[in-house]
Amino acid sequence: MVHKNKDTTVLITGGTSGIGFALAKKFIREGCRVILVASRRKRLERAKKMLGGISQSAGVEIICQDLSLEEAAGRVYQEVARKHLSVDILVNNAGFGMTGEAVANDVSREEAMLRLNIQTVTQLCELYLREMYQRGSGKILNVASVGAFMPGPYTASYYASKAYVGSYSRAVRYEAARKGVQVCTLYPGTTRTEFFGRAGAKTPFWAMKPDKVAQIAYDGLMKNREMIIPGVVNRLLRLVPVKIKLFAVAALKKAPTQQF
Repeated sequence: MVHKNKDTTVLITGGTSGIGFALAKKFIREGCRVILVASRRKRLERAKKMLGGISQSAGVEIICQDLSLEEAAGRVYQEVARKHLSVDILVNNAGFGMTGEAVANDVSREEAMLRLNIQTVTQLCELYLREMYQRGSGKILNVASVGAFMPGPYTASYYASKAYVGSYSRAVRYEAARKGVQVCTLYPGTTRTEFFGRAGAKTPFWAMKPDKVAQIAYDGLMKNREMIIPGVVNRLLRLVPVKIKLFAVAALKKAPTQQF
């Protein structure tokens, strides 16, 4: 098993914690080379050391880049090229959100969020799709959220950004299929990540473990599923009328402005 994917290189953004790191572990166990992209070098180095302990035969590369900055996608692309690596699988996992009333949001912080959640995802897809089209192969996994299925009062721009990821990914999937390239979208629900700690909240007891979400995401990607929704409850959530979901989100999110 360790050697079956030894020539496969996976680029994962936001790969030092949560779902991103869990996916990195999964790909490493499958024998892939992994490139981690994140904004904190110490965390990147720690993640590289931990992943190296899983498999000595699979390489781990790190790129320190704040993906919420302008032209960040291009810098990552150039750095990967400088390392003489070819990306077979792109995982757009990095992202963050803001809660609170829309009028209370910090404008500069919100702009950074939208650049990361929308612009960087779009640009990385398009940069690597060109290479994948030339080869006639490749896979992309874009991480959205169950929030993409509903408006989100008190988290409006974050939910909207994830709706963009879902819509963009499904459209590009149609285009890419003709070139032999797969584009899949992951819609995770509540997951045991750093989100709740940063928001000063307790992790809900029903939250899924990142490793479980990562396994479902990996299996779905390998099976070329258009929409990957971990958990029965999250899948059933799509059937709930939008207005009911809207009121429920408003009740859960109405709180002093927080960032996560």
